[in-house]
Amino acid sequence: MATRTATTPDRILERAEQLRRGRDLAFRDQIVESIYADAQAIAERAVRRGKPAGPTWDERLDRVLTSRLWGFPIMLLGLAAIFWITIVGANYPSRALAFLFFEVEEFAAGLFASLGAPWWLTGFVWHGVYRGLAWVVSVMLPPMAIFFPTFTILENLGYLPRVAFNMDWLFKKVGAHGKQALTMSMGFGCNAAGVIACRVIDSPRERLIAILTNNFVPCNGRFPTLIMLATIFVAAAFPPALASFAAAGAVVGVVLIGVFFTLLVSWVLSRSVLKGEASSFTLELPPYRRPNIGQILYTSIIDRTLFVLWRAILMAAPAGGAIWLLSNISVGGDSLTGWVSGFLDPLGRAIGLDGVILLAYIIAIPANEIVVPTIIMAYLGAGMMLELDSLTELQALLVGQQGWTLLTAVSLMLFSLLHNPCSTTIWTMYKETGSKKWTALGALMPLAIAFVVCFAVAQTARAVL
Repeated sequence: MATRTATTPDRILERAEQLRRGRDLAFRDQIVESIYADAQAIAERAVRRGKPAGPTWDERLDRVLTSRLWGFPIMLLGLAAIFWITIVGANYPSRALAFLFFEVEEFAAGLFASLGAPWWLTGFVWHGVYRGLAWVVSVMLPPMAIFFPTFTILENLGYLPRVAFNMDWLFKKVGAHGKQALTMSMGFGCNAAGVIACRVIDSPRERLIAILTNNFVPCNGRFPTLIMLATIFVAAAFPPALASFAAAGAVVGVVLIGVFFTLLVSWVLSRSVLKGEASSFTLELPPYRRPNIGQILYTSIIDRTLFVLWRAILMAAPAGGAIWLLSNISVGGDSLTGWVSGFLDPLGRAIGLDGVILLAYIIAIPANEIVVPTIIMAYLGAGMMLELDSLTELQALLVGQQGWTLLTAVSLMLFSLLHNPCSTTIWTMYKETGSKKWTALGALMPLAIAFVVCFAVAQTARAVL
């Protein structure tokens, strides 16, 4: 009598895998829909209903916040409002911190001089390393102290899952995960924090896509450059009462370009080096709830602001020293800053910029906050990072003396948006992926895209104009 072969778990799994490959990619969604349909059928047989209740407050809000007509406009308006609050609200605290830090610098430098310390030691320690740290803290801390609590309030309210719901279909089309919308939102505060937030994505492939593309979201370190350009070249064309709104609108426009490149690069990665099947993403929208003030303060200040700021400080210290050395070491009658920027100038001109701007971005790899002060320092031939007292003086320097045009502004906005991540983000990418290969791709791919896009824009503009 023949013995019937037992069906092993391995054979069952193998057969299940064969059946899975033959199904459409949306079969998981179909399974979820089937489960909910069965649950609804059971409820209809088992539950007796009286007079139908009207829609709840949550349902009324969701009809608006997640609708195809109003969902995206409300998201954009909310984003613009956050940027406007951050831009306007961070201005005065940044000035106050800068004044305090630079008063300490002046006192300490004078103390060193009175004690007979050599000029180069005083300059390197206080006008180089300390000034770089002071600049990063004064420029970076106030926007983060405003942005992260605002972001955490939206998270506490339950709005961010609605953002992921609205964006899910876009990310699904490009082979990415809907939760990438949440990691992008975190990247507005800091790309390093955005990379860490990618842990919420379970699929390793889609988590890696989110990590590699988070840099296309402009962090608050890039806001000073974007705000400066938006103020000089956009807001100046509007009445004073509308200037701040015009600047915020221009920054939102740059953000939308960043979203476009996020989706484009995600699509390319999901169909090339990170090709694979999209994972299921069943999102149950949580109820709206009252924000927890204690949790907001702890999450936004301790977990995000201070954590990111400390990493930035560690990276910014060498940058401040390097800037001072480049400006104060002369060869053949010219500083190293002049030599290096002159060497980079042809490449910079080809992409609509100049050598000084490229040098500033090389120096500012540890912290994007020091790009504008470094540019001013190099143009003025100063021995330390500087900030001009008024926007009029800055406009006179950039437009009047250095010949910046609208093409320069557009190219610099695009380069600031697309260029390589800062060293803090690069280090975080390595910590999260544990791979030198993926970290190198995440650092060099945006830089290559920035050069290609800026070159195409500059050459097209010159050919047309």
